[in-house]
Amino acid sequence: MELLEGRKNFMIIDIFLPLSLIFIMFTLGLGLTLNDFINLVHTPKAFFVGIMNQMFLLPLVAFMIVSLMGITKEIAVGMMILASCPGGVTSNIITKLAKGDTALSISYTAVISILTIVSLPMITGFSMKYFMGADAPPLNLLSLGFTMFLITALPVGIGLSVRSKYRTFADSFEATATKISTILFIIIILGALVSEWNTFINNLLKLGPAIILLMVVMITIGYKSSNWFKMNNRQAVTVAIESGIQNGTVGITIGNLIINPETGLSILSIPSGVYGILMYFICLPFVFWYIKNNHK
Repeated sequence: MELLEGRKNFMIIDIFLPLSLIFIMFTLGLGLTLNDFINLVHTPKAFFVGIMNQMFLLPLVAFMIVSLMGITKEIAVGMMILASCPGGVTSNIITKLAKGDTALSISYTAVISILTIVSLPMITGFSMKYFMGADAPPLNLLSLGFTMFLITALPVGIGLSVRSKYRTFADSFEATATKISTILFIIIILGALVSEWNTFINNLLKLGPAIILLMVVMITIGYKSSNWFKMNNRQAVTVAIESGIQNGTVGITIGNLIINPETGLSILSIPSGVYGILMYFICLPFVFWYIKNNHK
């Protein structure tokens, strides 16, 4: 019985989870063209502000919230992993719903996905030493960075290549791929919570408010900073969404790569799983507020 349970866990955690993330990132790349990257040169303010918000301010704000709210050890590290993740297909869909700059959103997510190959392992390594001390498991930063490349940047590049060489196929398959990615995302998030339900319940009172506060602060910073730099409304809402929406699937996958328990998902993955549920309760009201005030 234990052998069957272990094999089932291996199939779900070590095979289904990474393959699902690879497909999600491939879908992101499928919506990209080289012109999307060229367009970033023509919107330097939006690109600069977005990079600063997500690469620097987001981890800093997360660190401050975790420290002030007394969140410790693995859960604190899980929060920092979440704050180090790139955006994802979800942020692109929500940007489209808000009638924001979808091309900017997709390009921005792709660039951040590449940059986090370096930043995520570094922030994770620091967080494990700071919050877990001697209890921290060994972490090979180069190996983690290479794994990030394989499961995020490489699939994006393949998707981009497929669109470049087989545009007709990409156009016809993109909508279906996005739907499949959304379903996979929902399965992963719910699976993460169900497999570690007791841990989720025990940490919800601290973890829930911390995640909500992180999202509210970052969406506000994203929107206000765009106004300070005098961007147009479509760029402003895009930067706000990208600043506040992270790829929870990456966080769950990375958490489980660092600490892979015999059953269920890693405790490091719990914050990303909780985030995957709560983000809709924060982001969607912001989107509806924006639409009401800017698309009359």
